[in-house]
Amino acid sequence: MLLEKPRKDLVKYGKKLVEHNLTKGTGGNLSFYDDSEGLMALTPSGIPYFDMKPDDIVIMNLDGEVVEGDKKPSSEEAMHRFIYKERDDIKALVHAHSIYSTSLSLLRESLPPAHYMIALAGYDVRCAEYATYGTEELANNAVKAMEGRNAVLLANHGLLAGAGDLPNAFNIAEEIEFVAEVYWRAKAIGEPVILPEDEMTLMEEKFKSYGQVKN
Repeated sequence: MLLEKPRKDLVKYGKKLVEHNLTKGTGGNLSFYDDSEGLMALTPSGIPYFDMKPDDIVIMNLDGEVVEGDKKPSSEEAMHRFIYKERDDIKALVHAHSIYSTSLSLLRESLPPAHYMIALAGYDVRCAEYATYGTEELANNAVKAMEGRNAVLLANHGLLAGAGDLPNAFNIAEEIEFVAEVYWRAKAIGEPVILPEDEMTLMEEKFKSYGQVKN
C-alpha cells in the first residue's frame, strides 16, 4: 500500500474535522503530498469520515492520474494538485466548510488581522474569486488568493488551509475559524479594531518559532 502512514493520518484528521465542528456530513476534504514520491494522498468523494478507511484514500500524481485506489477522488482534487505544484512549503491541505469562515466567504470579504492568531496564515486571509466547486477555475483562484499565505477563503464555499504537515494544516484551519468567529461576533456589536501592519509583521516573525504543532 502506497503512503500507508499518510492514509491513516487523513482518516484520523477527517474524523477530527467533524468532531471539531469544522464541517458537516461528507463536506470538505484533506490531502498530503509526498514530494519524494511525487504522489498525493487524497480523501475520496462522498464517503462519511467515520466510515472512511485507509484503503479508501486515493493516491494520485500531480498530473491528476490515479496511481492507487478504486474510489473516486474528492471533487476538489485539482485544487489540491495546483497548490502543491505552486507551493514547495505546503505538503498538507485541509479544506473545511466551517461556519464562520464560510459566512465571511458569502460576503466575499477577506478576514483581516483582528486577532494575532491569524499570523499562522499570514497578515490576513484573502477571499478568492468565486468559481464552481471542483473546477480548475476554482483551483487557480485559490492558488492566486493564497499566494504568500497559508489559508484562503473560497467565495460562497469554505476555507482552505495548508502547511508542511497535516497537524499544522489542521491547526491553521481551526485557528482561522476561531478568528473568523470572534471577528463575526465583534462585528455584530460594533466595529473591530484591526491590528496594525507593524504588529502583524512582528507576529509573523514570532510565529516562526511559536504556535507550531510538533509531530
